[in-house]
This record gives sequence, C-alpha cells and structure tokens, in this order.
Amino acid sequence: MGKVYVFDHPLIQHKLTYIRDKSTGTKEFRELVDEVATLMAFEITRDLPLKEVEVETPVCMAKSKVLSGKKLGIIPILRAGIGMVEGILKLIPAAKVGHIGLYRDPETLTPVEYYVKLPSDVEERDFIVVDPMLATGGSAVEAINSLKKRGAKHIKFMCLIAAPEGVEEVKKNHPDVDIYIAALDEKLNDHGYIVPGLGDAGDRLFGTK
Repeated sequence: MGKVYVFDHPLIQHKLTYIRDKSTGTKEFRELVDEVATLMAFEITRDLPLKEVEVETPVCMAKSKVLSGKKLGIIPILRAGIGMVEGILKLIPAAKVGHIGLYRDPETLTPVEYYVKLPSDVEERDFIVVDPMLATGGSAVEAINSLKKRGAKHIKFMCLIAAPEGVEEVKKNHPDVDIYIAALDEKLNDHGYIVPGLGDAGDRLFGTK
C-alpha cells in the first residue's frame, strides 16, 4: 500500500509561505519552486540503494558508499510540472526526464493525454511524477496510468500542495504509489482550486493569465 509523506522541514515550510503569497512575482516564485523541489528531492531519494566501493583518500585506502546505479526518471506533468524539474536534477543530474501532457475534456471534464515522451527503458526505471498541485487528482491519476500502460512498475508522485480529495483519488486508483507533499491543504473550492493553495501554479511560474 502506498504511503503519504507530508514534509514538515522548516526550510520547506518557510519557502512555501512565500510561494503562497500573491505578491510574490514570477521570478521569485520560479526560484522558490525550484528550491523547494531540491529540498523535497533530498527526502524523496532517501531510500536509494547504495553499494560499497574502495577509494584512496590522501591518508589511506577506505571503504565508502556510492549509489548502486538505480535508474531514475523525472516526469513533469505539463506545463506546471516543468517548474520542479531543474530543482530535482541539481541533486540527481543523471536522471532522465520524460514529459506527459494532459488537457481537460470540456464535455466530460476528465483529463485526456495529448503528449507522452518517455525514456526508452521505462521498465528499468524508478519514476518520480511531479506537478506543483494535486487538486482533484485527475491529472496525477492519468499521468500514472500513462506510465503504467507503457511498462513502468515503480512510481512516486511529488507535489508542493495537495488537497485531501486529490490524495484520496490517487490512493484509490494507484494504491501502490507513494505520495510526497510539501503541504496538505484544507479542501477544494467549487471551482476545483485548492484552499488556501497558491492559485494557478502554471500562470504564476510562466507569467501568464
């Protein structure tokens, strides 16, 4: 059964406050999202496997540890997820980056896949799906579906802010996926926005309306 992790690290909470603030401009917003993604990546990679190697220090030979070569993939959900990618790559620069694009069908209001580009060795990688917001959960569920139907077996989902409704939707549809959240907010409003949330993450990242 997948677990839900809510990060309470003081640096993450401090930066999230400024991300939420409507007076924070595009440049600062982008930088803060990048920084929080890096801090979250530090936690989300805590269980990466290690192997022992021998290295020569200036003093003597020593046994030490390095990552054991597990292949990682970062999958931003277009477009807002792009804002979190560089922050993660700072810590794991060897990770491959794929992209999943979804739009909401105006009739059914369900997410529809319009673009998928993934690393060729999907079955061999551990994937981190990233999106700043987990609101209704529809996009996250569909993005994870897209990965699974192409052979992905190990998937984590990472977001800045989540609504309880979105968390439950992902858990219901993908009980094997761990969810990593910087803040679990109160609820969704009638328009599907997270309350208190941060508004539209894509618009605030890219300066659009």
